Amino acid sequence: MKFRILNFFIWIFLIAVAMYCGVNGLALWPIAAAAIMYPVFLITISTNIRWNVFAKGFHHQKDHPKKEVCLSFDDGPTNVTPKILDLLDRYDAKACFFCIGEQMEKYPEIAQDIIERGHIIGNHTYSHTRKMGFLSSKSLAREIDACNIIANDITGLNLNLFRPPFGIINPKTKSALDKTGHLVIGWNLRTYDAILNDKSKIVNRIKRKLKPGDVILLHDNKDQTPIILEQLLLHLKSNGYRAIRPDQLFKINAYN
Repeated sequence: MKFRILNFFIWIFLIAVAMYCGVNGLALWPIAAAAIMYPVFLITISTNIRWNVFAKGFHHQKDHPKKEVCLSFDDGPTNVTPKILDLLDRYDAKACFFCIGEQMEKYPEIAQDIIERGHIIGNHTYSHTRKMGFLSSKSLAREIDACNIIANDITGLNLNLFRPPFGIINPKTKSALDKTGHLVIGWNLRTYDAILNDKSKIVNRIKRKLKPGDVILLHDNKDQTPIILEQLLLHLKSNGYRAIRPDQLFKINAYN
């Protein structure tokens, strides 16, 4: 059963029970609580990308036999990206950059440089709008397609990997992906470099949780990220880890 049909019947059921309770003088608070908690439940499962509720994604490689992890960067390219690329070169590390279409239009030479240095680019929609969770499936598909067109114009590549902005995966996202055919790449280790300002706390958190097969989420639009990245790369090197691309970890195609 499609989710929208199931969702419709759940709301009909709640309304019917509320009417029954009202007519028969029964307490309405349990139904009111359910009506409040149900949307909260929907938001929770839509914003936890690793749960794979609405669409299957690649978030980590469980029981990976090698000391390998994936570094991924969202929301670029920006003027911070070249600093990150230089660090990755210095430590012989590879990564995936989930790029916003509008940003690639602003920095086409940096988008091209990402590819030339042996990294890969993924789709992060054209505009990264804060209304992402409310877009129709058609609007979201247009966002994904527009990002692919920009990337293809700049690099000649047709992006196959997609990371949803804010990690939002809902039924409309699933419908859009059914049309575009992209594979979802999530993460299982979030650095919070876009939220927290305490760089030592961020790095120590990563070190404490790090394990083979992790997909690490960073952002190449934050000035503090290169500092965090260098400390992370030092830790990886000293502990015998390699940073590889997600297409290598999961054995999937980065491009079509």
